[in-house]
Amino acid sequence: MVRTSSMLRVFVVMALLCVGVMYAQSRPLNTVNQKINPNIYAANEHILQAWDFIGVAQQQNNFDMANYAATAKTLLVQASNDLNMAAKVADSK
Repeated sequence: MVRTSSMLRVFVVMALLCVGVMYAQSRPLNTVNQKINPNIYAANEHILQAWDFIGVAQQQNNFDMANYAATAKTLLVQASNDLNMAAKVADSK
């Protein structure tokens, strides 16, 4: 009985880790208004293109890139979020 409970805990933790990784690896969004902030919009579009190219590279290398590609994707999400926030601040002025 104790062993089943331990295995269930391990399974739940692993499931939560997988969900966390999948959430962290979700494609960033470009919510910038292209007409108001064309340069920020273009920069964010380049981030999305970089995200897509990294995904292709990961697939071509069977996701064996020592986690550097995943780290780059995480940083791209952060950059995209920052650009979206910068556009919101610029829109409010």
